[in-house]
Amino acid sequence: MPKPIRNRRLRALRRSVVALACASVMALTGLPGITLATAAPKPLDPGKRCDELYGLPSSTSPTVDLPEFDASRAKSQWDEYEYVNPAKEWDGLGPPSAAKEAALAKLTKAPATQPDRVWWRWLQQKDKYPKFEDYRDAKFITNSGNDPRGKAFERKVIKDHGLVGPEWICQKEVEFKDPDTGKTYRRKLDAYNTRTKQILEIKSNGSPDRREIPKDLAWAKDPNWKDSRAKFVFAEPQKADAKKFLGDMRQIAGDRVTEYNYRSDRVELAPKGGQRATSGLLEPPGQSGTTRGGATDLIRESRPTPKDMAEYLNRRNVANPGGLPRGPGGVDFSTLDLKYIGKPVKGKGVDFAFDANEDPTENSGWGGKAKAQLISDAFFTWLALSPDKFWVNLNPDEPDRIMDAKFGKTDAGRVLLEADLQMKHDFYKAMDPDTDLGKRYWAALPKQNGYPCMPGLRNWIEPKTAQVREQDGGIYILDTPLRLKSTAQTTITPGPGTPICTPNEAETKAAQRVIDQMVVPAVEKTINTAPQYADLRRVYTARVAAEYIRQQDAKAPTDYHKIINSGDVSRWPLRAPNQNWTREALFNKYRYIYTHGEFEYKIPANGTVQVYLVGGVDMSKQPKHNVSKARFTSQHRYLPRQAQTSVKTLTDNTDMTGQVLLGANTAADDTGTSTPTPTPTPTPTHSGKPTPAPTHSGGGSGSTHTPAPATPAPSEPGGDLAHTGNDSPIGLISGIAAALAVVGGALVWWIRRRKTAQE
Repeated sequence: MPKPIRNRRLRALRRSVVALACASVMALTGLPGITLATAAPKPLDPGKRCDELYGLPSSTSPTVDLPEFDASRAKSQWDEYEYVNPAKEWDGLGPPSAAKEAALAKLTKAPATQPDRVWWRWLQQKDKYPKFEDYRDAKFITNSGNDPRGKAFERKVIKDHGLVGPEWICQKEVEFKDPDTGKTYRRKLDAYNTRTKQILEIKSNGSPDRREIPKDLAWAKDPNWKDSRAKFVFAEPQKADAKKFLGDMRQIAGDRVTEYNYRSDRVELAPKGGQRATSGLLEPPGQSGTTRGGATDLIRESRPTPKDMAEYLNRRNVANPGGLPRGPGGVDFSTLDLKYIGKPVKGKGVDFAFDANEDPTENSGWGGKAKAQLISDAFFTWLALSPDKFWVNLNPDEPDRIMDAKFGKTDAGRVLLEADLQMKHDFYKAMDPDTDLGKRYWAALPKQNGYPCMPGLRNWIEPKTAQVREQDGGIYILDTPLRLKSTAQTTITPGPGTPICTPNEAETKAAQRVIDQMVVPAVEKTINTAPQYADLRRVYTARVAAEYIRQQDAKAPTDYHKIINSGDVSRWPLRAPNQNWTREALFNKYRYIYTHGEFEYKIPANGTVQVYLVGGVDMSKQPKHNVSKARFTSQHRYLPRQAQTSVKTLTDNTDMTGQVLLGANTAADDTGTSTPTPTPTPTPTHSGKPTPAPTHSGGGSGSTHTPAPATPAPSEPGGDLAHTGNDSPIGLISGIAAALAVVGGALVWWIRRRKTAQE
């Protein structure tokens, strides 16, 4: 009986399996001398034509020639480029709740939805980033922006310089062999010209990629690449590591290595959605939207203390070995001040810009939120209270008239009163006879019975003529110097000890001349430059901006209209760590110093040593002047463009080396959906010769200002605040004369002396 077909098939299948197993054994063990083959190396990536990679027409014409030698972009040509950072939509996300964290900790793979996915990834690295905010800012958002930023700047360089056609290949992978070590490196070239063998390494920051340095050094040594050249293109000022790297490369490859500082400011956009950070800086209450821009991004990353900031910056650098663009560590927030405020248009928000000193070591960046908040709070205080409230009065005879009660509950009022006390301290400290100035001062005073004689004094700070410029729908605050004034005056409240002399009118005038010539200039310089008065300078500049807003609101109601002269400063109270500060406590401190003395100065006189116990106090007013258009254009040519750039990103203050600008708009929309087209660069004028600083015709992108005909600037109006853009005086701060004025006449600090035994 024939067997079923199914059984025959099963037996055949078994025989096949046995045969296959035997064949496998033969292949592996039956033939001596045969070894397993290793996998072939991955082929080198040939790259792609640059124009095709970046979606540019092959007919794209250059707007500027690629320089042959070292070159830097002229200030007139600085512009910006945009890109979308996909993670920035979560810049306002906080840490998960305890319950959410516990639930996410049980998951073995990342959730599919946000924000759970962000939180879960943080939990996997919580040992490195104990605070969620540090992970969010230092790694998650920063890492996510690196690639789109780099590609956007590469595209800009390719487009601006017309690096198109079959010769220019981008992202081509090649090999370099280091003859010293024998090691071969694979390296992707940002752009490479197959005919000229020109290599471009395009950096959207100011540093080399630490991971690529050994490869680039290998290129410099590799004889197979001796006919090629490498140009390093930087969007930002070179950092110390870039300068060292280029120096090392030139030691090996000589003039085959060149640098091209193609200054371009990045503008980072966010996708729509997510959970965005908010800020109330200069933002009118009730306004739709929120303040966003270059300043708010940096302030979000600023940490409250130097220690916190140092730890954050370290985590940020470790998480980004490829290098980073300029960030919060490069901003010295202790010098932050208001530089520009635009014209308020109802419902449209207001542009503004801060300036600050740059820290090239990038080891600063702390305290940004507190300093920016002080400026914003002071700005609103000056708007909400009427000018008749802006006075402080440290008079030992008037404890009930220190300052307005509402003003005394704001940080602006606190800063003014504390500056009074600080100035008193510094004024009399300058008289220290152990210093050269003090020694000369006491020797120059008139004498009575051989002893130096001087009157009791009233000292106060008042503004010198400030330099501002109102144009293009905004005001540029160029300089706001302060002046120290001093005059003789007496009080009823007795000071320490007994007077050594009672100077007559001639002696009083002689002593005052000595004080005005020696002590006043030294202390005035301290007030205008020393860090202990930085808050005073900030508050004062905010007053200028606030008065400009008052003026604009008087012409047509703005979003600030309901605040002006409302008398309500409850939204801008004393903030930590000064929330418990009181005017009475400071007055009591002042009065104690007044009655007990602050310094003991031993002055040799008439064969004896005299002990002088001293102290001092006051505050004051404000004139201003609007500079002419010709002068502004000559001295601050690029400030309007830079101020507008700062609304979107950190940029340089081209007026002053070592200063940066960072701004925002009070109703900004910083969202984007795709890779935007870079800002076009003006068409250049070509000389046919390489130049270390490529020049172009026309102004830089975003700048519509051209030099005005050279006309004489109008003379400064005595005591007037400012002019409009048409150079006619308008008294920009009418009433500012009383803005910081200390009312009452008896703002005196008697200098009391007592005799001591002969030594």
